[in-house]
Amino acid sequence: MYKDLSPEHVRPIAKGDPFCFRCHPGVTCFTDCCRELELALTPYDVLRLRSRLGISSEEFLERYALLEITEEEVLPRVYLGMVDDGQGSCPFVTPEGCSVYTDRPGACRTYPLGRGAFRKPDGSCRDLYVLLSEPHCKGFDQEEEQDVDRWLAHEELGEYNAMNDLTLAVYQHPSLAGGGALSDEQVDSFILAFYNLDGLRERLRAGTLPLASPLDEARLGQLLIDDCALLGFAADWLRWQLYAEER
Repeated sequence: MYKDLSPEHVRPIAKGDPFCFRCHPGVTCFTDCCRELELALTPYDVLRLRSRLGISSEEFLERYALLEITEEEVLPRVYLGMVDDGQGSCPFVTPEGCSVYTDRPGACRTYPLGRGAFRKPDGSCRDLYVLLSEPHCKGFDQEEEQDVDRWLAHEELGEYNAMNDLTLAVYQHPSLAGGGALSDEQVDSFILAFYNLDGLRERLRAGTLPLASPLDEARLGQLLIDDCALLGFAADWLRWQLYAEER
């Protein structure tokens, strides 16, 4: 996502370490960070954006997303498609700022911090943060003191981080250490579960989704109306599909 980062512009930051930053229309670089970037979308990013736009998951993928499958990565990546305007602009950026601001992707919300999350053997998660001091960004010249916890609260990242952490059991599964490639069927399962929740829900509704064990009526009813519950189910279902693992 970041345009001009080198090692000297990235430093670990502890939860209580202060830094100065504020982004607003008055800074001269306002919205520059919304151009010429590669923005990987998490499943929860797509969940929020497609709901904000009032379109289906499938329509969002067709209109706004790029799927990338490489030999270096076992799992596919989904990126936000940029506008071909000579600047590689985000499709949601305007002169006034972000048109989907309250539902913008987690990476946008977290900046100027970067977050790494890791799943421990007991299934819990730990995270760490870095401060990304990109030279072009004038937000660091603003005299407004922040720290990690204050910034996470200000940007309402609690739910984003919690939902993204639900997917770590898939993205950080021990089986991935051996490399390899997914079959076409596994790629389809990955996209269905993590990026086409509406399609997953329809298959649940129709009874055509293969399951490790039947869902009781109350659980099925919840999944048919609750996107966050469905994403949690999707992570468990995908572990079963990709790694033959049942929770």
